[in-house]
Amino acid sequence: MKTRIISAIVALAIFIPILLMGGLFFNIAVVVLAILGLKEFLDVKKSKKEMPFFIQFISYISLGLIIFLNSTSNYLLSVDLRLIAGVFITFLIPTILYHDRSIYSINDAFYLIGSIFFLGISFSLFIFLRNEGLDILLYLLLISIFTDTFAYFTGFLIGQNKLLVDISPKKTVEGMIGGTILGVFISSTFYCTVIDNTLPLYIVIFMTLFLSIMGQFGDLVFSAIKRYYNKKDFSNIMPGHGGILDRLDSIIFVVLGFMFFISLI
Repeated sequence: MKTRIISAIVALAIFIPILLMGGLFFNIAVVVLAILGLKEFLDVKKSKKEMPFFIQFISYISLGLIIFLNSTSNYLLSVDLRLIAGVFITFLIPTILYHDRSIYSINDAFYLIGSIFFLGISFSLFIFLRNEGLDILLYLLLISIFTDTFAYFTGFLIGQNKLLVDISPKKTVEGMIGGTILGVFISSTFYCTVIDNTLPLYIVIFMTLFLSIMGQFGDLVFSAIKRYYNKKDFSNIMPGHGGILDRLDSIIFVVLGFMFFISLI
């Protein structure tokens, strides 16, 4: 527990000033986190099969380009279609050139393509939302943080009924309910008092409820990936916490859910 607390304090001491500054420093930090996240995706796959070095190198370049082009655009998710086409070509053609499925196969290609676009779009949204304003990003972070925190404590104190044992043995139904209730209450209050007090309260609550549940689903999705590859954590870059994706699993899905929800209102 001591190691976990120290790691959290160090991470917050680095992250909070960068978040408040925004701009170039924030964009660079997001790209670095995305690349570390992709490395974790590649590392967990090594338990079953390691990718050729050249393919890994190109994957990092492709991810960086997707995020960079989004961060310099005035339009949301306006990635040049030539880049998208280029990613498919770059990773699919080598499946023929390598001539050996034990080295690089079509499954490997689509694993990389999916990882690159998933992380590229998700981390691009962090930059987009920060450029739109700090308050919205803080709102989404609060949903993730307080839902996870209160789910942990509620589950620890009164948790009896396991949620999904095969995916995440420690999560409980009581923890999910407690985390959702308190996370929605605190985050909705923040939205109404800081961001917009004109939006009907029922819409704010429904939106926050949706995002809180999405965040918990995100946690479970990433846990399922780790279970598939027989990994406890994606990495140990944060002692006591795991890897980048272990810490950002929830907020990634909260951000994706937010972009989906606001298109409906």
